[in-house]
Amino acid sequence: MLNWQDMQIFLEVARANRLTDAARRLNIDHSTVSRRIRRFEASLNAQLFERSTHGYELAPAGKQLLLFAEEMARQASQASDNISDRNLQVSGQIRLGVTEGFGTHVITPLLGAFRRRYPDITIDLLSLPRAVNLSRHEADLAITIDRPSNAEMVVSRLCSYRLNLYGEKGYLDHHGRPSNVSALSRFDLVGYVDDLIFSDQLGYLDPFLANLPSQPRFSLRSTSIIAQLHAVRCGAGLGILPCFMASQDTALEALLTDQMDIQRAFWIAARGDQRQLLRVRLLWEFLKTAIEANQGFLMGEAEGGLQMPVAQGLLAGVETEQRA
Repeated sequence: MLNWQDMQIFLEVARANRLTDAARRLNIDHSTVSRRIRRFEASLNAQLFERSTHGYELAPAGKQLLLFAEEMARQASQASDNISDRNLQVSGQIRLGVTEGFGTHVITPLLGAFRRRYPDITIDLLSLPRAVNLSRHEADLAITIDRPSNAEMVVSRLCSYRLNLYGEKGYLDHHGRPSNVSALSRFDLVGYVDDLIFSDQLGYLDPFLANLPSQPRFSLRSTSIIAQLHAVRCGAGLGILPCFMASQDTALEALLTDQMDIQRAFWIAARGDQRQLLRVRLLWEFLKTAIEANQGFLMGEAEGGLQMPVAQGLLAGVETEQRA
């Protein structure tokens, strides 16, 4: 008979791909996790993981077991919620996954108002330079730049946002300012590492660089949009940056705004079972309300910075619905 604790450890390693990360989530020592996985494999007489320098990848038997383990975890969570009415409590933990730049510059400041309204809800913010995998239970709620296509997800468009080409004013005073897109071939550029871009939506520069009279010259590439922001700010070159990160920075100047109008969207998503939990629904509605109030800022059209929502009264509709 399968041991449920072994299945929980197997699930966390499968989701995290690393023993140390799984151990941290389980709050046990990583050597214990390793020992339990080896013992679990021995009891099943099957290899569940392929070990490598990159971590723990599921072997064929592990992929097969994962389907059953996730269903067991879902049923156990649902039973716990139904018995304890946790889905009706305005308390508990939410793991929110979001892209690095948006998470750092927009979501983190806004969450202060949410915490003041609901101090018994704690939030783990996964602000990452990659997409968060809800199907593998990396998070309860996610904000993504690609619309999730999984039919099990509840998905809603969160907002649009604009990006501009920016340069540091000292750099521009020394090197000049491009008069058109073709002139970009004369400037140092900052951008993403092409083969490590996690979404096609991040290939901002590609359409503009395709027809340059000469090869573009990148002074720095990074998988991190925050690193790109600092590089541009330090005069490493010109770079495409979200307005919500750069428009209020007095050291930066927007360039070619009439020729390079770049717009993208963020989506908010959760698994259907998680979306039913009140604490998740409250954060979902809070984010939609707070982001809608800042649409001008996200599009680079607002003179002021990010507007903080009033802590009280934002979520009355959700609460009224729950009481009913």
